Amino acid sequence: MKFHKELIILVFAGLLLSCCSQQKARNPISHSSGSFLKESIDRNKKLVAGEERKIDSLIKQDTINKYIASSKGFWYRYDVKNSNDTLRPKKGDIAHFTYEIKDLDGNIIYSELELRPQTYRVDKEQKMIIGLRNGLKLMHKNETVTFLFPSHVAYGYHGDNRRISQNIPLICTVNLTDFAPETFPSSEQ
Repeated sequence: MKFHKELIILVFAGLLLSCCSQQKARNPISHSSGSFLKESIDRNKKLVAGEERKIDSLIKQDTINKYIASSKGFWYRYDVKNSNDTLRPKKGDIAHFTYEIKDLDGNIIYSELELRPQTYRVDKEQKMIIGLRNGLKLMHKNETVTFLFPSHVAYGYHGDNRRISQNIPLICTVNLTDFAPETFPSSEQ
């Protein structure tokens, strides 16, 4: 019995010491000097500048159309303009549209037929590229707009895991067929 008391006291003292002693947290060992981050930033700046040069060259070659630079990092032109309507899709609206995706050489990557008519809840769905999400909000009903998207507002460094590889700028021609406010089911009592 005396042995059990001594063992219990010893265990209790050990727990008391381990709980009360303050261990200083070890600092992580870091050998990074920030050079990887700096190199990554430099690489991305060069990539964006190269894509913007290609897009600028494409715009200069197209002497028929007038392109507009958006504040969101892409360019666009009106193929069919609707000057009668003033409303544009806003957050929560349901937009109906068709579109086609090409590379900067004009080669079709996804046809309008393949992509089928789309329905999109403006700013409430993340299923589409950021450039297209922002581009739709610039359009009026029954307009057709061609967007020139650098890769960072398209599929970026990842691609789409199918036909669009990494860092590919795109041409998207979009026809906004209709949009309407989001409707909520009526609550019946």
